[in-house]
Amino acid sequence: MSDANNTAGDANNTAGDANGVNPEKELSAENLPGQRGRGGEEIRVQRGMFGANNGGDTSGYGGLVRSVRLPGPASRPYGGWFDEVADELEGALEEQDLLPENAIEKTVVDRGELTFHIEREHLVQVALTLRDDPALRFELCTGVSGVHYPNDKGRELHAVYHLRSITHNRLIRLEVSAPDSDPHIPSLFSVYPTNDWHERETYDFFGIVFDGHPALTRIMMPDDWQGFPQRKDYPLGGIPVEYKGAQIPAPDQRRSYS
Repeated sequence: MSDANNTAGDANNTAGDANGVNPEKELSAENLPGQRGRGGEEIRVQRGMFGANNGGDTSGYGGLVRSVRLPGPASRPYGGWFDEVADELEGALEEQDLLPENAIEKTVVDRGELTFHIEREHLVQVALTLRDDPALRFELCTGVSGVHYPNDKGRELHAVYHLRSITHNRLIRLEVSAPDSDPHIPSLFSVYPTNDWHERETYDFFGIVFDGHPALTRIMMPDDWQGFPQRKDYPLGGIPVEYKGAQIPAPDQRRSYS
């Protein structure tokens, strides 16, 4: 009897696999990772798993087509302690004669996380407020991450700061954007000295220039390296590598995908 049941179960699983559906999970937007439905802001349509458009997609998902969307602004109430942090930040900025709407481009609540999108000229003042206000006390910045959206015109480069309040046990993000043509963002080294190497790494890989950093030089790549390797427009291959005096051909010259 158990063998018959197993056979029937295998047949059901095979049928489900053949239809491209997991029979143990309902097919809905909530079960699809990275989906935002029709919400948010569409910045491009991606084809293939990694967006390769020069024939180099070997993932087997070259026929995949999906929209790349950034989450849109949230509306109040945000929920939980998010409203408390937003209220306190806006109030503290007003006390400094800075209108919150001039400093905070938008507030995003997405996947249970809170992100303030900040105008770059006000980044340092907002960070100081988040660090020093007793009701906020985000004492620790755990680093800055670079992001490159080539199709997000006028704000192609993003810097994302992860701030943690040890006092209140809270975690938020600050996000700042800059255009490719003017990749300058104020350094937060004076507010969070631990950002020293993180800003250098983000500069090295994305080309974001952190104004006011005490020694903004490459930290991973050689000093004379051309380009920024983690930008989306950086070539995947096509770069020969010198290794112990030998010249190793670029990947696209060593293997054919045709």
